[in-house]
Amino acid sequence: MIRITAAAVCLTALFAGAASSAEVATPKGAQPESLTVGPDGTLILGSASSPRIYRAKKGATTAEVWIDVSSEVPKGTFLGVLADAPANTLWACQINDGTPGEGRKSTLRGFDLKTGAAKSSWVLPSDTNLCNDMVVAPDRSLYVTDTFRGRIWNVKPNGTEATLVIDNMRYLFGVDGIAFLNGQLYVNTVFASNLYRVNIDAAGKGTLTEIFMDRLVKNPDGMREAGGKLFVAENAGSKVHYLTIKRHTATVTVIKEGLQTPTAVQPFGNEVWIAERSGDKGSSVPLPK
Repeated sequence: MIRITAAAVCLTALFAGAASSAEVATPKGAQPESLTVGPDGTLILGSASSPRIYRAKKGATTAEVWIDVSSEVPKGTFLGVLADAPANTLWACQINDGTPGEGRKSTLRGFDLKTGAAKSSWVLPSDTNLCNDMVVAPDRSLYVTDTFRGRIWNVKPNGTEATLVIDNMRYLFGVDGIAFLNGQLYVNTVFASNLYRVNIDAAGKGTLTEIFMDRLVKNPDGMREAGGKLFVAENAGSKVHYLTIKRHTATVTVIKEGLQTPTAVQPFGNEVWIAERSGDKGSSVPLPK
């Protein structure tokens, strides 16, 4: 059993009472694996059970189908989604149909953030791969995680070309959440429950530095930055927390427990939005001060 300190419990209660929370329901069985928020407050959720992306305007309590690629990949699904407002692009990891006996394959898709129209696509290399999540770098390129291959890719802003940053199945098998914090890139691994800083050299190649968390985080999933902290969804632990990183250690502070398979997190304004996959909903909690 992992002991939560009294200070952490009090801090969680303080956050919960600071502002109201909200919920946005997806259709039953949609399994929202990831979510993001557009510049106008629109909530966007990918579906891990269908080839659809849902959205809900700010203040709405239900999400409706917005992007549907079922004519292309009838049994496809979506993992990570990310609103890139300066590029007017919604980035999404599309998981494609698999022929029996073949490995799972995926594509990084770019859609118009206002209309949902398709803009770009990049198919991940290798017979088996899993585009899981992405983050926009300061130079406007993307860093993308490939969970099944233990790889991180750097994709050009046009969304159609990429170079390999790191290929490390020993440590990055299960690489999932990815985020920049203070100009440095961080990733977690959903299978081994580890956290790494990715050190990128002048040639664009990466090496890893492990960050030791001060409590067990069971299967960390989606990860985003806000206010100098990394917010992480702990899917097996039914929690969301933030990490305060100093050198090679991270202090874990729980901000919400009792969630229904939280797989993604997105700070926006004074809220932190959470994708609850088995709850078929997005929910929010107050952003910690």
